[in-house]
Formats: sequence, structure tokens, C-alpha cells
Amino acid sequence: AGAISEVSDIVPGCFFCDGNESSTPPATAVYKQGKVFIDTETERESGWDMRCFPNLFPAVSPNNITSDTAPSDNLASGYGFHEIIVESPKHGMSLSGLDDDQMKLLMRVYRDRVAFYQAQEAIEFVSLFKNQGKIAGASLSHTHTQLIALPMVPPALKRELAVIKNAAEGAFVCPYCDIVSAESKSKGKSERLLAKNSHFIAIAPYYSTAPFEIWILPVEHASHMSRFDDSMLDSLALILKEMLARLDTALSNPSHNYMFYQMVDDDYHFNLRIQPALAIIAGFEKNTGIYINSVVPEQVGTFI
Repeated sequence: AGAISEVSDIVPGCFFCDGNESSTPPATAVYKQGKVFIDTETERESGWDMRCFPNLFPAVSPNNITSDTAPSDNLASGYGFHEIIVESPKHGMSLSGLDDDQMKLLMRVYRDRVAFYQAQEAIEFVSLFKNQGKIAGASLSHTHTQLIALPMVPPALKRELAVIKNAAEGAFVCPYCDIVSAESKSKGKSERLLAKNSHFIAIAPYYSTAPFEIWILPVEHASHMSRFDDSMLDSLALILKEMLARLDTALSNPSHNYMFYQMVDDDYHFNLRIQPALAIIAGFEKNTGIYINSVVPEQVGTFI
């Protein structure tokens, strides 16, 4: 499906629009008028604000049983959960078009669903991410987020955590806390600082891998959004909405991805990364792991 420039209530054939609930599996959580409901096989909740349900074409499944005969410790079965979170019943709505209360609700939905799946048996990591636009990987244009709960911690995050734990040779120093301190100093202002509120900062990271890449980090060390109180969630909602709105205005509603990096290990530092899909990862990047970025991070704030 292509991009839709105007917000319409319903588009015929869209599985995610209000009124088409029977086109998806029964919802695992329906947020409606300040309450949470669950669909049954025969009855579906309508008139919802936000709706969560299993992906019809899941990457992993709770029906997959872990095999004891895996040939390597680096292999795992396809056990897990894959959920869709539809952020608005209106087709064509963007997150930057949500009002503040709707955005705050979305952060509560995120916290609820991440915490729910993190607590499931044998689940070690919950991936929460959004693909917006076809070239960013979205197969449907109706705004939605995906959640994939895995029986393993992704190797890249495992390696990152190991580096964090070993960096200070026994005296723990969080590198993300160092970044927050350097980019939000009280005297002087970093050229890479884009926004700051009571709980979070938004920066164009020094080592951006994509043009106009943005990171959002908590000012105080925190590892996992399941531990955020409502005040932190509200701050996260407002700074994320501001960054998305600035990108939409400056770059004409670009396709983008955003990804939540978090772990239940207290040594990790939560971060949310937004990457507009403006450049192609081609042979050089894949061959070397070195990324060519045409927009230096110090210039991002002058554009958005």
C-alpha cells in the first residue's frame, strides 16, 4: 500500500481500520476509554483507541517447541511471540499527528506489552520497533508498531553489554551516562543536542550511521521501560512526538524506523533510536561495517 497524505477514518480493505477487527486475530489487549479489554473468538471490541493482536504472519510462534538436538549454541527454535500494536483507528494518521494524551497512552501501551511478554516463560528479550513507510519495511500503510519476544538476547546486545561491564575494569561507568553528560552540559551547549525535558534528551549521535539519525536517552540511568514511572513515560511521549514532528516537517514525512534498545540488566542504559530511511545500505557498508553519512550530526539541528 502506498502512503496516504490525508487522515481518513476508514479505508476499505485495510485490516487495521476501525470496523475491520474480524480481519485480524483476536486482540490480546484493546485500549478503550481508559480501560483494557480482550477479544474473544466470537466477539471483537470496536470503538477502540489502540489495539494489540498477534501478527497474522509471525516471525516466531509460541507453538514452536525448543529442540534439545540443536547442533549449536548459536541456534534457537522459532519460539516466541509476535504482536502488532495499532496506534490509531484512523487510516493515514501519523504519530506526530496524535495529541499529547494519545502519545502518552501509547507509551503506556508499550510499557504494558513489553512487560507482559518479558514475563513470559523462556522469553529473554522483547524487541519493540516501528517501520513507517514502504522503504522502511512497512507492508501496510496504517500506522502500527511491532513487538517480537525472543527466547534469547540478540548477540549484538550481548556483546554491547559485555563491553559495558568490562570497560571500567571493575569500577562500573555507564558509557551512555557519559554521552548524556557530554551532550547536555550545564555550561555551553552541544551542537548535537536537539531537545531536553525533565527525564530525557534527544541528540544526533556523534557516530550516526544514517542521515538525521536521532537517539533519545534518559537523563538518569535506567535500563528498561517496564521500570519507568508515569512521569518518565509522559516525558518520553512528548520528546518522541517532538522529534517525529520535526522530522516530518523538515523532511516531508520521511519513511523511518525507530527501535527501542533496552535490557532488564541494570547495567544497560535504555535508548530509543530513530533512523529516517534516506540512504541505501549498499555494498561498502555491508562489506566493511563502515557507514557513509552525508549529513554530519552537528548539522542536524539546523535542518530540523
